[in-house]
Amino acid sequence: MRQPLREPGFGTAQVAVGDADLLETERLAPPPDVGGERGQIKRLILTILHKPDHKLRIARFLATEAETLALGAALSEDLPAALVIYLIGDLGAGKTTLARGILRGLGFEGRVKSPTYTLVEVYKFSRLYLYHFDFYRFDDPEELADSGFREYFDGSGVCLVEWPAKAAGLPAADISIELAPTDGGRSVELIANTEVGRRCLERLEDSSTT
Repeated sequence: MRQPLREPGFGTAQVAVGDADLLETERLAPPPDVGGERGQIKRLILTILHKPDHKLRIARFLATEAETLALGAALSEDLPAALVIYLIGDLGAGKTTLARGILRGLGFEGRVKSPTYTLVEVYKFSRLYLYHFDFYRFDDPEELADSGFREYFDGSGVCLVEWPAKAAGLPAADISIELAPTDGGRSVELIANTEVGRRCLERLEDSSTT
């Protein structure tokens, strides 16, 4: 006969792969007793269980366009040659502005064009290629398969991708950057999805505190 779960052990409802991927049983479970010290400790342990080591989130408010450009420039420092970054947000959220900041940080001094019509702009630097994609005009997510762009994601260059949800079959993002207009400026959340992404965001945090 199956024995009931006993404290202080944890049942299967408390095992998950990420805070965005909580098991349904955990979502439906009653909240812990946060009124007491025991409930607070239990909640802290569950939070740790739900976050893989590479999960790192940085949230900031950017009051001006200059601050968005500065964030992009800071992110560009020591970028590895193989990296996929998703730029997520509605029209006018600041995706291309952030991409411009990254390119400026890498040393590009020319005009940075939004690749809305060309779908991709290619930039060559001394140590890496950077591919700036914009899939807004894709009507069918399967268009990526016919576009010939898959070879750009072979791991030898940095890929900045605007509107990734419109293209099926993209490699997973090492870093997802979500932007939204907020209080006259914009809010931004940077999320590391892989170990290489986590290292990039750790460097970004270190540079902002020095």
